[in-house]
Amino acid sequence: MPQPAATSAHPFRLSEATPGAALRVTGLAAAADAAQGQAARLAELGFLPGEPARVLRRGPFGGDPLAVRVGASTFALRRAEAAAVLVEPWTEDAP
Repeated sequence: MPQPAATSAHPFRLSEATPGAALRVTGLAAAADAAQGQAARLAELGFLPGEPARVLRRGPFGGDPLAVRVGASTFALRRAEAAAVLVEPWTEDAP
């Protein structure tokens, strides 16, 4: 699957993000196969609209898990969890 362009204005899934790219959370996607409470857990971890985010690295075997920074915290997320987080490219200059 092609990586989203850094200049894309449309939200995309955190699981598709290029490691190191500066991002901003735009929301959480509803998925029919998502585990009960997944959106609530991600929100409790800090994946809230407007928060800065960045994929730091991907796991060596199949890219799972992802090391993700949101705000000042770092978490390991499975790709399925990261797919529920919608992000967009972000720069510190941007409103």
